[in-house]
Amino acid sequence: MSLLNNALREAEQRQRRPGVSSAYTGAVQESRSGKGWLLVLLAVLLIGLLAAGIYYAFMMSPTTPDLTGDSVLASVENGQVDRPQPEPEVLPPPSIEPEPEPVQAQRTPEPKAPAPEFARTEPSEPVAATKPEIRPEPKPEPRPESASSPEPPPEPEPEPAAPVVKTAPQSPDAIDRTTAKELETLIASGRMVEAEGRLKNLAQTQPAPRSRFTVARALLVGGEVQRALDWLPEAAAAKDPTLRMLRARAQHADGRLDAAVATLASSVPPVADQPEYRVTLATLLQQQGQSREAAAHWAELIAWNDSRAPWWVGLAVALEEQGETRSAVRAYEQAVALPGLPPSLADYVQRRLQSLRAG
Repeated sequence: MSLLNNALREAEQRQRRPGVSSAYTGAVQESRSGKGWLLVLLAVLLIGLLAAGIYYAFMMSPTTPDLTGDSVLASVENGQVDRPQPEPEVLPPPSIEPEPEPVQAQRTPEPKAPAPEFARTEPSEPVAATKPEIRPEPKPEPRPESASSPEPPPEPEPEPAAPVVKTAPQSPDAIDRTTAKELETLIASGRMVEAEGRLKNLAQTQPAPRSRFTVARALLVGGEVQRALDWLPEAAAAKDPTLRMLRARAQHADGRLDAAVATLASSVPPVADQPEYRVTLATLLQQQGQSREAAAHWAELIAWNDSRAPWWVGLAVALEEQGETRSAVRAYEQAVALPGLPPSLADYVQRRLQSLRAG
């Protein structure tokens, strides 16, 4: 390239020189001028060939052309300036514009070599960080009911719970009644010692009048007078008329008539409440010789119920002891007239009537 530039400079310098001598002939001047034009023509051809070669080399090679000082100078002298290919602008994804084709200052009419196609690289989209996909739990699909399938039997209704019966704590009187029945069973089976043990445990917590009466009566009937009295203390008897009456009978059986009368006379209940209590007291009073007090109790009993023949007999005996014979005869006659008189007592009444009527 430097040799070519030097040749071009020399040719220009020759053209600018003045003619050698006007003395030379015209033939000589024509030949020199013809050689000059020939050189200029050759230089132009060389420049065109050189430009075509540079263009072909530039188009065939993807690399940037050599922009050294000599090539740039030659291009400037020839009037051709190759602009550098602009770098493709990188746009943000998702699209990248293609690189623009280089613009040439001058194009020759020579056929162009096919320009190589640059492979377009599609922009790679940034891969977003994928979150783990949370799949919802599939809902159970309802089973299709077939027309032929039988319907399931209805579930049995739960049975209502049995009502809870709250048992109230038993009163001392209820416990006494229950224990008295159990004691009667034990006594009937001959287990008196066990019955007394049960009574002892119960007596530590309450008076237990019914249980005491059950055990004491059984002992009194069996001839165990003192053991019977042990279960009939005065403190317990004072609170219950039944226990007082049983205590008086035990005392009378023990030969203590005065003690028995004193026990009964300490507190006398109404006739309607305890008629047997009055019968026992009137009988013991007659035995003690207190016929007037005995007659008063018999009279109260007959006033309450005059259909009892034995009570008329008791009144007749009390009146006879007082010397009231007529009243005693009428009482005996009334006793014979009423039903229910025991045979032994009926014989006694007949003898007393015969004796009083004869007298």
